Amino acid sequence: MDFTFLEKSALFHGIPAKEIQERLASVPHHIQHYEKGETIFHLMETADRTGIILEGRAEAQKSFPNGSQVNVSVRQPGEMIGAAAAFSSAQTFPCDIMAIEPVTLLVFRKEALMQLMQKDVRILENFTGEIASATYMLQQRLELLSYSGIAQKAAFYLLLQRRKKGTGKIPIPESMTRWAMLLNVSRPSLHRELKRLESQKIIRLAPHLVEILDAKALQDVLTQ
Repeated sequence: MDFTFLEKSALFHGIPAKEIQERLASVPHHIQHYEKGETIFHLMETADRTGIILEGRAEAQKSFPNGSQVNVSVRQPGEMIGAAAAFSSAQTFPCDIMAIEPVTLLVFRKEALMQLMQKDVRILENFTGEIASATYMLQQRLELLSYSGIAQKAAFYLLLQRRKKGTGKIPIPESMTRWAMLLNVSRPSLHRELKRLESQKIIRLAPHLVEILDAKALQDVLTQ
């Protein structure tokens, strides 16, 4: 295992690789691999474990009886999955977590993770910060989904990324199709609305990139 990679992970951030190795040697854990499209954690399954993504990406997906699906979040290498559910009072996974590409996961039982946090306050602080960040991200996701218009959803996403990155040049997440899925809209509808915003000189579309030309006008889209 690459312990230097774990130095930058959400749970072990700021802890030297040698100390991470020593901490992990003291608690049960294992590495598990998942193929693209495989379910890592199932909806309503007992949430008795959590994991750190070492390779690949995973997506939390919430399906509804009418057949619709909301893509809740995408987790990247170094981030945790299943942590909030494992420590919740319900102790069940509230949605499916799928591997959207091959995933390698460092898996802990809940009890083992608690042992780690008891042994090292830095791990406890990192875990608390990760849970807080996940809660904040979910609030932002809910705000995005509260907008009914496609242009509003796109505007909210672009303005949010502008604040996060400190630049008006926003990379399209993988592809227009992937971005449409994140916004829970159709690709043709998203492309049409983006072209309309471009015609109004609010944004500029480029390959793999959207440049915000008029942030105020884009903000005004949210209230339309």
